[in-house]
Amino acid sequence: MKQGIINYQQLLDNLSLYATKIGRISTRPAVLLYYVMVSSDTPKSDKLLILSALSYLVLPIDLISAKRLPIIGWLDEIVSLTVAYKKVCRYITPEIEMKADSLLDKWFPTTEIANLN
Repeated sequence: MKQGIINYQQLLDNLSLYATKIGRISTRPAVLLYYVMVSSDTPKSDKLLILSALSYLVLPIDLISAKRLPIIGWLDEIVSLTVAYKKVCRYITPEIEMKADSLLDKWFPTTEIANLN
């Protein structure tokens, strides 16, 4: 799934490593964003916004260090994902939701969903 200079598979692999830290429920919006980004129906400008947010999430660069300021340190990642999600959520289709949930089932075989019921 490599297009141009962007290796989408590597981004997804990094996202899976990050997912182990934050859990299934917290990972779902990021996975939805990933599938919106790789969709051919998403405009390039929105793909770039998503790529920026997801890259900021998985790369070791931080404006606010979560190690130094544990709660505040997560805010920059949350804000970047929230801005991207709100801008592109209209592109989330039932098919994208199914793909995201299927991937999350692979990453989290023992599900947290049972806790929601």
